[in-house]
Amino acid sequence: MTSTDPNIDTEFLRQKYREERDKRLRTDANDQYLEIVGDFAEYADDPYVEATEREPIFDEVTVAFVGGGFAGLTTGARLVEAGIDVRIIEKGGDVGGTWYWNRYPGAQCDTASMVYMPLLEETGHMPTEKYAKGAEILEHSQRIATHYGLYNNALLSTEVTGAEWDDDTSRWIIRTNRGDEIRAKFLSIGTGPLHRPKLPGIPGVGSFKGHTFHTSRWDYEYTGGDSKGALMTGLADKRVGIIGTGATSVQAVPHLSKACQELFVFQRTPSSIDIRNNHAIDPEWFATLEEGWQQKWLENFTILQTLGFAEEDYVKDGWTDITKRIVARLLADPEPDLSPTGRLAAYYATDDEKMTEIRARVDEIVKDEATAEALKPWYRQLCKRPCFHDDYLDAYNNPSTHLIDTDGKGVERIDETGVWVGDTHYELDCLIYASGFEVGTSFQRRWGFEPIGRDGVGLYDKWDEGMISLHGTHVHGFPNLFIVGPYQAAALISNVPHNLVERGRTLAAVVSHAEAVGAEQVEPTIEAETAWIELLEGGERRFGNDADCTPGYYNNEGALFDAAAIRNSLGYPEGAVAYFSYIEEWRTSGDFKGLEFR
Repeated sequence: MTSTDPNIDTEFLRQKYREERDKRLRTDANDQYLEIVGDFAEYADDPYVEATEREPIFDEVTVAFVGGGFAGLTTGARLVEAGIDVRIIEKGGDVGGTWYWNRYPGAQCDTASMVYMPLLEETGHMPTEKYAKGAEILEHSQRIATHYGLYNNALLSTEVTGAEWDDDTSRWIIRTNRGDEIRAKFLSIGTGPLHRPKLPGIPGVGSFKGHTFHTSRWDYEYTGGDSKGALMTGLADKRVGIIGTGATSVQAVPHLSKACQELFVFQRTPSSIDIRNNHAIDPEWFATLEEGWQQKWLENFTILQTLGFAEEDYVKDGWTDITKRIVARLLADPEPDLSPTGRLAAYYATDDEKMTEIRARVDEIVKDEATAEALKPWYRQLCKRPCFHDDYLDAYNNPSTHLIDTDGKGVERIDETGVWVGDTHYELDCLIYASGFEVGTSFQRRWGFEPIGRDGVGLYDKWDEGMISLHGTHVHGFPNLFIVGPYQAAALISNVPHNLVERGRTLAAVVSHAEAVGAEQVEPTIEAETAWIELLEGGERRFGNDADCTPGYYNNEGALFDAAAIRNSLGYPEGAVAYFSYIEEWRTSGDFKGLEFR
């Protein structure tokens, strides 16, 4: 299936995509990034809240939840509604997870607020914009915690260092860096991948003597301004460099462009920049929404995201545009090929058209031809996280903003005074790393501790060849442990909070049932766990890992995932809509098939 646009040369595109991919291929994959430890540990410090001294806590709770982001908040809300006490343990100084750390200028959600921000109906909040700013999302996280009383028992600025199952008492013993020892009947882990920053492994990365920080630890004391968008007056006389042109940089660059004396954006691979078309939400329209509207919107968005058909598109954004084009292409054929091969062909054809439009948009906005050419993405849109922005491209029309394109090679080295690209040195006052979070690294690195289950078995030992679970939540040999995340379940990456909302409901239902029947232990049978993994591995749904794509975290920086990482990223074979339907029936049936309550 080819594009219907006669001006698109598909053979040229395939060759161009291969050439651009090949020049960026490298063998070190995620190892090209530096872990924030040792000499670089300061990049992980919390610049927003100073931890206050307190006495260690020795007590018991029903549910201990590691992580105060959307996973902990949505699950905590459902547990509170069920009358179950829960304690959130969060290493940051407040709740919010990613949105606690990401306070860089311009931070916004890139999935529409109406489906991205959870528990809007329950807390009575109307998002101010179609794409809410980071400060509003953090405030909403705090609103959820306040509304459900989750602050009352929370331990903030506290990092879990160990968790061990005591089979004699049927309790988890949890230890923290504050000397706490907490006994919990149930332990849930929802730390997510977007909280541990990483640095590019560029030679000399630690040698720069000017001011430097990571975007997830933005230093407003130095830059001036604030997370709500006030002008960063501290940069008016500064030469600033930013390394990285992913989603974070796309949002920060327009604000830096307005503030800096000179801004140098160091680019290895350009992002695809589609139209965002952000706008304020009309209160009068919002007031007309009927009870249950958010669940209806979530289901609508998910249907459209997974090549389903809906009579109306409530969200109307770039995400739904991608899939609606594919469906329209398939349905235009009197005898559509709905096989995986047919759907993939329709995707390629529509993607050729979409990416041609995106590259044409660069030419329409960016005045300098050389800069425009360097900003054009030569890969399929879903090879990397799609970006949607209305001001990023225009920032390069500012004479003081310079795109330093490295033609896929990246920055060569860093010294005491600046950055080298080839034979050119860029002297800087401030260097900002927009290098993102650890996404494809091991659970052990991201979690920072290892749950020890029955008979002293470590979870990472059990998962040596990849995650093994029932529903991505329950693990045999680890009673009363729940994992809250998107994988080995719906795996809906375009709107991760939807996964967490459903997982929270399920977890609350299981815990409520255990408490009602007086069960001390909840554990999946080995047969159910094995059958679930076999079901997933028999399907074709997994996150990223496309060898044809330009390197990025979607395909392990071009090195592809090993068998263990592939297993970690598996999704329900019939798709997210089918999984959400399945798990709703499973948790409301009263049988909880596959779990043993003892």
